[in-house]
Amino acid sequence: MDPNTQVDDSNPAANRTKYSGMSGNEMYCAYILGYMPGDLLIGNSVFSMGYIGSIKTSVRTFVGGEMASYTNMVAEGRRLSLERFEKELAESGGSGASSVTSELIFHPGNAEFLTVGSSIHAMPNHGTNSVFTTSSDAQELFCQWDAGYQPLSFVFGNVAYSIGVGRGILGSIRQLAKGEVKSYSGIFNTTRNLALSRISDEAKQKGANSVVGIRTSILPIGVSGVQEMVMIGTASHNSEISAIADSVGGITTSDLTAVETWNIAKLGYMPLKLVLGTSVYSLGLAGGIMASLKNLVKGEIKELTNMIYGAREQSINKLRQQAEEIGADDVLGIKTYIYNIGGGLIEFLAVGTAVKKAPGIKTNSEQLPPQAIITDQDTFVDTANTSYGVDLQTSGYNKRGPA
Repeated sequence: MDPNTQVDDSNPAANRTKYSGMSGNEMYCAYILGYMPGDLLIGNSVFSMGYIGSIKTSVRTFVGGEMASYTNMVAEGRRLSLERFEKELAESGGSGASSVTSELIFHPGNAEFLTVGSSIHAMPNHGTNSVFTTSSDAQELFCQWDAGYQPLSFVFGNVAYSIGVGRGILGSIRQLAKGEVKSYSGIFNTTRNLALSRISDEAKQKGANSVVGIRTSILPIGVSGVQEMVMIGTASHNSEISAIADSVGGITTSDLTAVETWNIAKLGYMPLKLVLGTSVYSLGLAGGIMASLKNLVKGEIKELTNMIYGAREQSINKLRQQAEEIGADDVLGIKTYIYNIGGGLIEFLAVGTAVKKAPGIKTNSEQLPPQAIITDQDTFVDTANTSYGVDLQTSGYNKRGPA
């Protein structure tokens, strides 16, 4: 749509003041797609921390892995808040909602599941009556839509997990030898991929053949030793990828940014699958003693250097194996993370998106408008809890000085 097109004053949504979370750049991109900003929408659900703490854990927590009762509870809270958000969207007469988030916020004595996003309204003669929700903001939405990915629904997949209370027994024995603790690597690889399989399954139920813009977060859920891995993204449909999507179970998945998604489409490539590889390593009792002794003198600690290097390589090798299995041409955007999971064990996680060149993949526009790629700047800065750039709430300081 031409950005200079005038809004039809007969449209009721055009005549009312809107209260939107959109930025000016987002408004421009939405306008090109044929939408006007609507109101900010909120849906929430509050659970008692007493209830959360009383949930019985599975026997499997003894050896680590998923804690299904917590997964189900958190998923229920997220879905309840999303349902209320969607009800507000319907009541507002919105054509869709952008920048949808699913947050978990802890208040004294309770946990709140919060869904927030900005509604949008189709302009006259837009040509579609389908209502959609997306985790992408309007800038990202333009990039994805222009690359052929039509949004259908905000989706998420989650898993609550624990390394297990058994780590103190089994882990201490295995730590006598340094190197990968394969039993834990297996548990974490399975757990990490559960969230991916669940977001894919939810997208299938929405009639999608892709999930774009996946963002992954790891959060504590208010219970000692229990964390949630949650993926959010947008279930979308691209008519050009259906045949190749069948090779990865009918759903392609990607954590590439929206601009990256547009760029590779311009080159004729499509995302195939978000690939993850994780390895759990222990330096070992003997290696730990040697490293401790060497800390007394200057120089490289070769035992730690070799272990960390090997762990990263092992995690990336797992990505490579997954990519080869699905016939990918490349794996893009590889990121690596290190987590101390206790008991002298460290997890190395590698994440990337496998891509493939395919016929018919292209963009609608020759170039992206600047408004689609400009980074919005923060115009509100809160320094009430900082001193000389140090966050007093998280740095170990209190009002009387160092804790």
